[in-house]
Amino acid sequence: MKRLSLALAGAASVAFLVGTSVAAPPPPQPVPDGPTYVYRVPAPLGQKAQDLLARGFDVLEQRDGDDLFVLGTQDVHRRLADVGFAGSVDQVMSPARFAPGTRGTGVNETYYGGYRTIKAHYAHLDQTGWRYPRLATVVDYGDSWRKTQGAGGYDLKAICITRRTPGDCRLTPTARKPRFLVSAQVHAREITTGDLAWRWIDHLTTGYGRDPEVTALLDTTEVWVIPIGNPDGVQIVQSGGDTPKLQRKNANHTNGPRHCPTTQDPNAQAGIDLNRNLSAQWGDNGTSSDPCSQVYRGPKADSEVETRALERLFRSLYPDKRAPGDTAPADPDTRGMVVTMHSALNVVLLPWGYTTTPSPNDGPLRAMARDMAQLAGPGWEYGQPGELLYTAGGSIDDWVYGELGVPHYTWEIGNWEGDCAGFLPAYSCQDGHWAKVKPMLTYAARKAANPYGGA
Repeated sequence: MKRLSLALAGAASVAFLVGTSVAAPPPPQPVPDGPTYVYRVPAPLGQKAQDLLARGFDVLEQRDGDDLFVLGTQDVHRRLADVGFAGSVDQVMSPARFAPGTRGTGVNETYYGGYRTIKAHYAHLDQTGWRYPRLATVVDYGDSWRKTQGAGGYDLKAICITRRTPGDCRLTPTARKPRFLVSAQVHAREITTGDLAWRWIDHLTTGYGRDPEVTALLDTTEVWVIPIGNPDGVQIVQSGGDTPKLQRKNANHTNGPRHCPTTQDPNAQAGIDLNRNLSAQWGDNGTSSDPCSQVYRGPKADSEVETRALERLFRSLYPDKRAPGDTAPADPDTRGMVVTMHSALNVVLLPWGYTTTPSPNDGPLRAMARDMAQLAGPGWEYGQPGELLYTAGGSIDDWVYGELGVPHYTWEIGNWEGDCAGFLPAYSCQDGHWAKVKPMLTYAARKAANPYGGA
């Protein structure tokens, strides 16, 4: 593995939400001084990898042969040894030093060198709806956890982009046009994905009537974008200004210890992993019952308001085209496509995520994943999570495909090598990411009309 980039600036500033009052969210706990380490840990595919994940370590989406990689402070080395893992230091990263805070206002408000804040993302959605009323419709599909508690928080927002005709962009599964939905920053610290969602919105709206490919797409397809899937978590990330905090989960701290980190585990983090909380194989491998774990699944399936709102949105956009049971294929006439963007590893992941057993639609799903990986360019891989990383239950991809039959892909964008590596690459790196992701998005959107029907 090549030397990891110091673009993980702020990795020592792992975010923690704690407090004693639901009505007034407390400030984050202070973070222990010292560098952040990436540990190389022997954990072959199978039970060893699942055991590492179940222990609550911050396992990165990176594998090198039989080794996985764990992010943490110096104390994590001892904790790995205590539970039988022989971790060795692969990289030592010191946090970059930047001025705190945000810059600009409204749609131009940024942090960490150019990444847009939640305020900017939502202003961008409103601005897009105002500028392109014949193309864009902004939809409020729910509330974040903090908002439901009267503790600030945000609406959960999506935008539907298409050449508007009667009946378009309504929350009904009987839509005339096929639908492609892409979401970003479900894991809040994966800031690359929110920027790519912003660029995709602009590419579609500015390209209509000028770019024949965009025009043909929007004449026939509804494109839905959720630029910020976890706004409370993103607020924690951006609260670090130019040293972003590495909050992965949402902000709900009521299901266990309120004081994460603890002195025993300074990398622990309050909240629920929204990509482990869905009802599809909830509680299976790759999740944790520890409320401070990075992969804490929550007290029960669909416990989180963000998760329930997302499932309602999916059901309102796509008809159920798959019979119950893990072995029933989706109907050949299924329409639609869903992509959730994550970072940072250049892979296209397909269902099932909770097992290495192929899904009943594995052939066409795998063929489309191969096409997308090839469009992204050299170095991209594709396959089921259990083939490339580890298995995990309660995920969005298994829910969308398992409940509705609609193809779902997880894109892990970026890598852990070079100058643009990690969760927090310099903003200048996004031009390179966009060049790879734009053709993948266009391909996925076009496949929404007939995903299982071949070319």
